Amino acid sequence: MTERWTVNVDKRVCVRTGLCAASAPEEFELDESGQGRARSETLLASELVLEVAESCPIEAIGITTAENGERIFPPGTTWSSPPRTASPEARTQGSGLRAQS
Repeated sequence: MTERWTVNVDKRVCVRTGLCAASAPEEFELDESGQGRARSETLLASELVLEVAESCPIEAIGITTAENGERIFPPGTTWSSPPRTASPEARTQGSGLRAQS
């Protein structure tokens, strides 16, 4: 049996560079808003698909095995979670600066 991957583009962080669709048009396409997406629910596991995910400038592309959901990319991160942003107070805490209102 040939390995297949589930490939998800996190629309909350995708910045619409189009690199995925330009690099692998057989595997990725752009939706009506210009965000990347996989052309099918699962893709054939390949070096090309992994390279596309690795080249995404903000790691918006996550890959798991279709069979058991084991994470392939990005390793050791929670790619499906929205990015966390510190409050102005937390960013300036300990820096000697005060947050301005």
